[in-house]
Amino acid sequence: MAQDVDPERAEVQGLAREAAECRRCDLYRAATQVVFGQGPADAALFLVGEQPGDQEDKAGRPFVGPAGRILDQALAEAGLDRGRLYVTNAVKHFKHEMRGKRRMHQRPNQGEIEACRWWLNREIAVVQPAVIVALGATAARSLMGRPVVLLREEGRPLTWADGRPGVATYHPSAILRARDDAARTRTFAALVAALTQAREMAGDFLRATSKARMG
Repeated sequence: MAQDVDPERAEVQGLAREAAECRRCDLYRAATQVVFGQGPADAALFLVGEQPGDQEDKAGRPFVGPAGRILDQALAEAGLDRGRLYVTNAVKHFKHEMRGKRRMHQRPNQGEIEACRWWLNREIAVVQPAVIVALGATAARSLMGRPVVLLREEGRPLTWADGRPGVATYHPSAILRARDDAARTRTFAALVAALTQAREMAGDFLRATSKARMG
């Protein structure tokens, strides 16, 4: 007996297969593979990071390295189940430079962000999330279509360029780079607070939508 196929899930999988052959910028040349988003195709919350890191590039999955472990801790403290979220990156290939035998992260430039926004917009169009969280300035820039000053906007409710609500907060890697324990504690607390806020925003949106449908 044939299994029922979730059309949205199938569409996300189709996008991932297309993206595997992406040549919209030159980042594919040095990367191991494209790292596409993962999560339920009907997720209410949609998280966007900057780009895959070294471990994500090798595994082909987002947020599986040290920053991913920080994110998982923050999600747990915010009362969120990662399995119910869609998690992706603004840029799908790992941009890096070699230092000896190590591959060191490099921030994507505007052209690379713009080239990959085509894929991000298609992910959002399929998933149709209630709330989008930008993890870091690169993700916020991709979603807003212009630079976002994270220190000014962090923790405030935002409306992204496509009209969807969301928040911008620190990328988990900022916690790893923090200069001391006090800075790490502050940055982690801000990340948890933003994720908690996003969870509440999504709940409010879904309740309002449900009421409207019941009429």
